[in-house]
Amino acid sequence: MEIKEFLQNNKQNMINDLAKIVSYNSVAELDGKSQYPFGDINAKLLDETLKIFEREGLRTKNVDYYAGYGEIGEGDKLIGILGHLDIVPCGKGWNSDPLTLTIRDGKIFGRGVTDDKGPVICSLYAMKYLKESGVNLNKRIRLIVGCCEERGSHCLHHYVEKEGHIDYGFTPDGSFPGIYGEKGGVGGTFSSINTKIKDINGGLVANAVCNEVYAIFEINSINEVKIKEYFDKNNVKYNFERNEKDKLTVYGVAAHASTPHLGVNAIGHLFAALKYAGFEDDFVTYYNKHVGLLTDGSMFDSKLEDKYGALTFNNGMIYMKDGHIEGTIDIRVPVTYDTEVVVNKLKENFNDENGYLLNVNGGKPLFFDPESPMVKALVDAYRDVTNDYENQPMVIGGGTYSKGINNCIAFGPEYPGKDYHIHDIDEFLYESELLEQTEIYIKAIQNLLKLD
Repeated sequence: MEIKEFLQNNKQNMINDLAKIVSYNSVAELDGKSQYPFGDINAKLLDETLKIFEREGLRTKNVDYYAGYGEIGEGDKLIGILGHLDIVPCGKGWNSDPLTLTIRDGKIFGRGVTDDKGPVICSLYAMKYLKESGVNLNKRIRLIVGCCEERGSHCLHHYVEKEGHIDYGFTPDGSFPGIYGEKGGVGGTFSSINTKIKDINGGLVANAVCNEVYAIFEINSINEVKIKEYFDKNNVKYNFERNEKDKLTVYGVAAHASTPHLGVNAIGHLFAALKYAGFEDDFVTYYNKHVGLLTDGSMFDSKLEDKYGALTFNNGMIYMKDGHIEGTIDIRVPVTYDTEVVVNKLKENFNDENGYLLNVNGGKPLFFDPESPMVKALVDAYRDVTNDYENQPMVIGGGTYSKGINNCIAFGPEYPGKDYHIHDIDEFLYESELLEQTEIYIKAIQNLLKLD
């Protein structure tokens, strides 16, 4: 059967399977309250997904509820496709239920349809086609699904410990035509020493630009006129309430932490507004001196750039804990720089009498030669299906499963120049791309099967 005929015949089945796994609110839980490593819901979703794999004739294994896989083919060499079933929190403001697959105006809406449940289904049906088409499967092809990618990829670490690495592969959790480099990552938290702020909470995850934050103060603490002046001047939405206390809520625009310049950080504008309004507070002073609104690392003497990209900085979350304010740090370091240099700069520049660095850690960058056989095999598959020779494979600031396993790059599902609202409200996938992505992955696996 021709690929396009197969895809049309299976389109509704793909949508049905995607709807099934989107219905699980699979935010990874790390509080240890469940008998499963990432919570009951993620365990149930993994069971459900492996049943779908088995229905299509894949050999399956549950790797201690950290991850699981379905496999076809034979041979010593292993092609790995690495997707994840967990999601970031849905958040508020969707135009339809984020856990109910909804199709309108040629788009499929739901949390995870692009990141990363949709690509898991596309990859499954790519394997289904190859299994049914009689192609010589001279290597094992394994679709690996993890349950905690969005909160540290603990799932993949465990999988590699138990099952080992792969010989070739990709994670459909990035962009086309392919990603041959990923910046180094630095993460950490900072804390207040003293503050007059009574409560504060903003952001859903560390690896996204915060789109909503509130802070609570003693009544009559805030200069309402100056606050309005600041937000009007900067064209940022906010709400101010004065009842038994003062409450200031700021609304930004979410974006991935690897591209913070594409968002509007509500936390940064909250503290900038408080400074503008003359609110005297130790932590407000600390925040504006060390964190602020700049996203290029210049606040801590780390404005770095190479030919593959620049350093980015994001404060994604802020909250009150045991009477102190804590905030998260997410930094993406250019691939030719040592992440330890940035870690040391943070340690040197993030402490003073008003706040301090609680913890910090760094991870190395990933880099493949764009002319290597594996990268070319994947990029050629994309070009063969789309006839797009203009867009080139790239280096990104985001981190994917590729950093946690050998011989893997990120490959799709996002097409160049398109915004799928990943990590934002109304995440979607173009209906037409559901089939085209699957065709690309079929060609990609076929190309990998040809490698020595």
